[in-house]
Amino acid sequence: MNAQSNGNLAYAVDIVLCVDVTASMGPVLEKVKKSALGFHSRLSTVMGQKSKAISQLRLRIIAFRDFADNPDDAIESTEFLTFPEQEGDYENFVQGLEPVGGGDIPESGLETLALAIRSPWETGLDRRRHVIVLFTDASAHPLGDPDATSVQGYPADIPRSLEELFEEWGYSRSQTSRMDNSAKRLVLFAPDVEPWSEIAEEWNLTMHFPSRAGDGLEEFEMDEIINTIANSL
Repeated sequence: MNAQSNGNLAYAVDIVLCVDVTASMGPVLEKVKKSALGFHSRLSTVMGQKSKAISQLRLRIIAFRDFADNPDDAIESTEFLTFPEQEGDYENFVQGLEPVGGGDIPESGLETLALAIRSPWETGLDRRRHVIVLFTDASAHPLGDPDATSVQGYPADIPRSLEELFEEWGYSRSQTSRMDNSAKRLVLFAPDVEPWSEIAEEWNLTMHFPSRAGDGLEEFEMDEIINTIANSL
């Protein structure tokens, strides 16, 4: 996807899509999967309309449920996959996602966000964008919840509070962020409840598109998310 030769501004774009795949997402998961499958081509199209281009595009999927309910299937994920070379691997993973489990209403969304922040982001190219997009119709268990942290397979060294997680997101270069502060963006498609509303209000470079349980991701909302990312480049 190298567009340097035609004079366009070119960017290395890493995107992590965090997708709630609990049973409550059943009515809307197919729409989210459709959006995920078309995400890269729609972003490239919008970028081209803005005379910008993607020299390297990598996507990663983290599908999540609930560690407190069933730790064995709480997280399913890919590594970063490069497009278009690994598009088939990406599509196979997305198509295999099934809405099952979840237990109570809150899910393990904050653990998933922590894992996304800790992704191996591109650091070597001049123009970069690091983007996390999280889709859920539920609130999240608080970090440090013993019902989750005590189970076998819970990720090591996950922050134990929202404040610690914010330190990993990082407000400035002096903090402990694993992401490039000038490159990062967080897009939440999540209910207007804690912790998502607090994150949307207090975290820098964060956009929030409120969702409701049972409501799908409409096309105009996906277009707005795509445009938000493209306009931030």
